[in-house]
Amino acid sequence: MVYPMKFVPQFFEKIWGGQKIKQLMHKDTGKIPCVGESWELSAIPGKVSVVAEGFLKDNGLDELIEIYMGDLVGEKVFEQFGTDFPLLVKFIDAQENLSVQVHPDDRLAQRLYGTAGKTEMWYVIQNNPGAGLYIGLKKGVTREDFLSAVRAGSVDRLLNFCPVQPGDVFFIPAGTVHSLGKGVMVAEVQQSSDCTYRIFDWNRRDANGNERELHVAEALEAIHFGEEQQYHKYYVPVQNKTVPVVKSDKFNVNLLDFNTPLEKVYAKLDSFIIYICTEGKIHCVYEGEEYAMSQGEVMLVPALATDLLMFPHGPAKVLEIYL
Repeated sequence: MVYPMKFVPQFFEKIWGGQKIKQLMHKDTGKIPCVGESWELSAIPGKVSVVAEGFLKDNGLDELIEIYMGDLVGEKVFEQFGTDFPLLVKFIDAQENLSVQVHPDDRLAQRLYGTAGKTEMWYVIQNNPGAGLYIGLKKGVTREDFLSAVRAGSVDRLLNFCPVQPGDVFFIPAGTVHSLGKGVMVAEVQQSSDCTYRIFDWNRRDANGNERELHVAEALEAIHFGEEQQYHKYYVPVQNKTVPVVKSDKFNVNLLDFNTPLEKVYAKLDSFIIYICTEGKIHCVYEGEEYAMSQGEVMLVPALATDLLMFPHGPAKVLEIYL
């Protein structure tokens, strides 16, 4: 029978990456000098996550869905997505600014690639003093303004800069121009897509003196000009309660900030559940078995689970994600 599972992280070197994934998340990243991303749960072809523990150890997420189908992901989720897992979960450490970028929405991605688009969410885990992110075009910026700024190498001046603090949540719909700023570490939840259009890369060069490839023509087709959004999702944490922070047609995210045991009941939820431990340590009890989690770990709870007991070892914070 399928059970709550953790998966083996996949680490990716990035020109803008650092060492916080190793230092703060306590992950063994080996000798990679600049770890930008740790993929915790992925079904992207060629980057499929494998189970870390239990009798399903070393099985890929795609294999699990083929075997367990709706029992793992939920009947409605399986009807909609089949054997394609719909989400990708990762940690991102920006030692330097990420490129200014945009992702295609479902309509454009389906037309061009036959895949889903890329709407995502950032939960800020840690930030250096004064650090922040760039998100959304300033009011009134037109396509022509944007193209002129691209040619002049001044795209950043058209973006809204937002200082951040740990616990801040930003919802980034596909079509939004954005960049994670240097000194910020986030947990990211997104649609299962690896499609990014790079618009501006802060005029930096790689070790060989080359600038990274830009995708300006594609980006111009993907950007939703004229749309105004409330990207920063404000919420009020309530200790020992489940607090909604993101509700959308792509995924839902709750925050659990707790220091006493919680019982989660999923009888009416026809979906898998993902837990991301952002602070502290906990252990979960499912059908009499214990499953531990600590800061930086991610757990997938199968849709067939009707309840789960969660016990914190002192104060803990956990993100809860489902469709």
